[in-house]
Amino acid sequence: MRDISYRVALGGIVSALCLTAMFFAGIMPMLYLLLPMVAGVLMMIIAVEVSTGWAWLTYMSVGLLSLFITFDKESALIFIMLFGHYPIMKFYIDRINIKFLRRTIKFIVFNVCVIVYFFVTVYIFGLEQMLEEFDEIGKYGSLIMLALCNIIFVLYDVNLKACHYMYRTKIMPRFRRKK
Repeated sequence: MRDISYRVALGGIVSALCLTAMFFAGIMPMLYLLLPMVAGVLMMIIAVEVSTGWAWLTYMSVGLLSLFITFDKESALIFIMLFGHYPIMKFYIDRINIKFLRRTIKFIVFNVCVIVYFFVTVYIFGLEQMLEEFDEIGKYGSLIMLALCNIIFVLYDVNLKACHYMYRTKIMPRFRRKK
């Protein structure tokens, strides 16, 4: 484990990059899903370099600050409830040896988070227009949207695994000191 100054500095840099991504989500609304995903991938770096405990602290600070300083509160909620914590949880879930159980747990965690996100967005923040959008799709609009969210989640999980591999094999060795 590295010393405390390294952890604080890396946490600060990753937090600043995550908050920059979240800030740009308010400026470029068409990227309101992609930029929280990018910020989530940055959480993975903290978990790899320092520890998952430190990554949780960074996640909480970025989540809280993104609610206060970003223009797009929906994007901040997407980071907090969907894509910010999953890269950290993935380190725990991937320790499960049974592939079917591992995938089932991933989908359960994600779907619970999506449903909680929906209820928080509609009933706490009062965005009833989300309900109207589901009605436009039809009787099964919410199920169709949940299925699309699961497809996005599978793509995110695959890309997160690829980013983790690329970071471990290509990026991280370049920054290690040669002895």
